[in-house]
Amino acid sequence: MGPLEELGHHISELLEDLGGMTMFDFGWGSITPFTVYLILTLILVAVIILSVKKRVTLIPKRGPTAAVEAAVDYVRKEIGFGVLGSKELVDKHMPFLFTIFFFILASNLIGLIPGAKAATGTFSVTLTLAIFSFVYFNYHGMKHAGVLHYVKNIAPAGLIPGLNVLVWLIELFSLFLRIVTLSVRLFANMFAGHIIMGVFSILASLFVLPAIHNFSLATLGGATPALGWLILLICIYALELLVAFIQAYVFTLLSAVYLHLATSKH
Repeated sequence: MGPLEELGHHISELLEDLGGMTMFDFGWGSITPFTVYLILTLILVAVIILSVKKRVTLIPKRGPTAAVEAAVDYVRKEIGFGVLGSKELVDKHMPFLFTIFFFILASNLIGLIPGAKAATGTFSVTLTLAIFSFVYFNYHGMKHAGVLHYVKNIAPAGLIPGLNVLVWLIELFSLFLRIVTLSVRLFANMFAGHIIMGVFSILASLFVLPAIHNFSLATLGGATPALGWLILLICIYALELLVAFIQAYVFTLLSAVYLHLATSKH
């Protein structure tokens, strides 16, 4: 059986692995590898933030501390002041936005370690993050305007009777749709990236393994396509490093935009 003929079987195994196999089943719930990496990500983010907090000085340092400080400063300026505007709102809401950003970023980067899994590579995690964001910006919208006023003004004011009810229902649906768009965008990007890297890794290994198991000039020549797949894998890996930052930024940015809309238009 040739390498390409074996590909379908290995892709099925890849999809099963990315789906998250159950490690422990309690009846009411289960633990998967994604659960483990979710916990590890939370611990890692907490340790890094607390460690950096102790090392922050007036004069910027080099190394990991400087990298985290640069990320904090960038998110605060671009998302905090860029979307929320005032220093009062930035100081109030940035702890929540920072938590989302660094958790997603850490999850995405951990998922790029060979053999590891990204917590954001499963829909249940991205859906939970989206729900937390949804609850947060609606809570502060209701707190800002009052519950009845906030709910009433989901639709624009000034519409004729009858039409205002229809528009209100459409806007309400659009409001809840934000949960879907936030969660699906993050999950789809991470899951698709892992599939592509997995497929290229499988293709490279399928062409190389025959030469390793039975070395000869013929098998060595048959292994040459692996070089092309390896180059593509490296390129995709570099792209996924960028995507890891972009997806964390986009999710945080949209959360900030929804928060701004919820607290300013009412």
